Amino acid sequence: MSTKETGQIYYGWKIVAAIFVLLTFTSGLSFYNHAIYLNALATQPAFDVRTASMAVSIFFLTGGVVGLFVAKWVQDYDPRICISAGAIISFLSLTALAHVSAVWQLFVVYGFFGAGFSASSLIPATTLVTRWFRRKRAMALSVASTGLSLGGVVLTPLSILMVESLGFETAAPWIGSMFLVGVIPVAWIYLRESPESMGLHIDGITPEIEDEIVVAGTSSTEEDGVSFKEARSRRFFWGVSLAYIFLMAAQVGGIAHQYGLAREQLSEAETAIAVAILPIFSIIGRLIGGWIVDQMSIRKFAISMMVMQALSLSVLSSGYSVFTLCLGLAAFGATVGNLLMLQPLLIAEAFGLKDYARIFSVSNLMSSWGTAMGPAALGFAFVASDNLYQLPYSFAAGAGIIGLALFLFGGKLFQSHS
Repeated sequence: MSTKETGQIYYGWKIVAAIFVLLTFTSGLSFYNHAIYLNALATQPAFDVRTASMAVSIFFLTGGVVGLFVAKWVQDYDPRICISAGAIISFLSLTALAHVSAVWQLFVVYGFFGAGFSASSLIPATTLVTRWFRRKRAMALSVASTGLSLGGVVLTPLSILMVESLGFETAAPWIGSMFLVGVIPVAWIYLRESPESMGLHIDGITPEIEDEIVVAGTSSTEEDGVSFKEARSRRFFWGVSLAYIFLMAAQVGGIAHQYGLAREQLSEAETAIAVAILPIFSIIGRLIGGWIVDQMSIRKFAISMMVMQALSLSVLSSGYSVFTLCLGLAAFGATVGNLLMLQPLLIAEAFGLKDYARIFSVSNLMSSWGTAMGPAALGFAFVASDNLYQLPYSFAAGAGIIGLALFLFGGKLFQSHS
């Protein structure tokens, strides 16, 4: 029955709420926490900022490769099994991270950590949202993926306090336990693989209403979509995927080093507050962005976010004052939230549901080259510039500009249902 007829909330919104919680923990304890792990490891004799940055790069590259297998699993089996396995691997990796004493150990542990993150985060999460929504997909994705930023607001400052008060060796297993507890229960209690598995229809539309929509020429389902083979023949697919290599290099590199950037000008306590600016504005920006996408061209909105990312990273590279630091982090945060949301949304809008998991996983693998490159590239630039962050953030701004150019090369959005 439709939501309108029964007076009940469409179950898809419960899926959105569950994914919101899931992404809060997966991102807060990995994506946004890399800056903390990086600096904690860099204090040990066996490691430095450059080595720790390479470990973060391995995390994202491994996650991108594993994402191909995650996509096939999510396509064919219950996503909750994959998500749970990813949470367990992440817990074990964070626990082991407290005991690494050699570079090769660090790289192996971070490789497993990346695999666990991939299995429990964006690919299964965005696949589920796209299955449950079409008409309100942008809003559903924006609300669900806001968890990515909330994790940085709530869990990253908490992790900083834990590391400072308990020490990294004691805090890391506790952080891993938070990952486990925050993901598995909500996945098994609330997540379901598709509307059809519960006898429902996408968007909560009844067969009668669906027939009326089809007659009107606006089908409520994108089950047909296009195949991966057809998607990869489109210039738009390559424009998006290649652009996100550089956009993610700029974004993840900037996030991974924001803690060190803030420490150049601020005290330890002030830095703990400053690192919350980026995720707070990521939340604000994403929620506003989810509304804006329904009001204007998604392509134009994406272009505006790419321009804003490059400008904000340029401001952060200036190092003028605490004010420009906070301003730059706020503007950068607004782009972080929206650019992360826009990649799966662009793929879903352009190519439909038929082969979404595979198409997105391949695009995500390509963007993972950027996420792998970003932290390491900024780490090398940091060392090369006498441990200052002006050059690294200038490099990030340049990467953002290249990403914008490649996206423009991809041309207009191709919509499979048009």
